[in-house]
Amino acid sequence: MRFVRLILSAVLAITWLSTAQAGSLPQPAGKPILTISGHISNTNADGAAKFDRDMLEGMGLVTVETNSPWYDGRTRFEGVSLKKLMELVGAKGDTVTAVALNDYVSTIPMADFEKYNVILAMKRDGNYMEVREKGPLFVIYPYDSAPELQTQTYYTRSAWQVAKLIVE
Repeated sequence: MRFVRLILSAVLAITWLSTAQAGSLPQPAGKPILTISGHISNTNADGAAKFDRDMLEGMGLVTVETNSPWYDGRTRFEGVSLKKLMELVGAKGDTVTAVALNDYVSTIPMADFEKYNVILAMKRDGNYMEVREKGPLFVIYPYDSAPELQTQTYYTRSAWQVAKLIVE
């Protein structure tokens, strides 16, 4: 089953990449959990890019194991590379504003995505994150990988319950 899912994910990723190069993305089949807007060139809804969980997973999940101020001990997060996601939507800008379901706003330099391999996590320790557990999406840095990431600057960039990303 895992092999079949891997093959389907690869086919979806290839399909999306070829579609994205044409300027539009496929429509989400399920309920969208993320909307990306602002300075992007690849869309699927009135100048925005909407993604459901399957679309995000189809891009391939990245794992980050790290300590954080929100959980005891090392935690395993799985999610989409924000660098890869920004490339897919054709983002052109210097910052991304993450907007949470409760309207919390965090501005993140796009340079962080490549420099630190930041992910938009949807799983924690193998389980999908529900809204009451900081889900459905959580900006995660590999906090253990560099001392500067263990500061309030990066913790405040780590928005949870993310629903929107605005490229500026």
